[in-house]
Amino acid sequence: MSEGENKTPDFLALYQRYQALKPGPQAELKRVMNPADLIEVPAFYRVLHTERAYPSMQRILFCLPHITNIDGGDSLGRALAKADINEKRLFMVIRSQEPNDLIQLRRLLKQANPTLDWQTAAKTLYYWNDQAKRRLLEDFFYYQNTQSKATAR
Repeated sequence: MSEGENKTPDFLALYQRYQALKPGPQAELKRVMNPADLIEVPAFYRVLHTERAYPSMQRILFCLPHITNIDGGDSLGRALAKADINEKRLFMVIRSQEPNDLIQLRRLLKQANPTLDWQTAAKTLYYWNDQAKRRLLEDFFYYQNTQSKATAR
């Protein structure tokens, strides 16, 4: 493995390149139905710039159009909890296998329209696996539980 293959991409640069796209290319990325379909979309390569089109990058850019960045923002699980996403729908994401889990997650992102810390969310999507799903679920329920305690007082 070369030195460059061990590095994670610059997630903020990806976000900025996506934001710099004109509305037409952004819409192309939003219309994709499956992460693997991104390889047929020119805007995908414009955002990738010099990065390779690995499945991890496909996962990130599949979800990116439905996320707004704010430094120090919420985690993905907390943002979904704040948006009152039904826990049954989140469990559908957790129990599904790729690519269905990402398709379900993107539907939740469309509904929630979250403003969150893009760096953290992108890292979760980049390393998407059972452990990342479990952290997403834990964040979701942790936020819900702390909110219910706060309102009970």
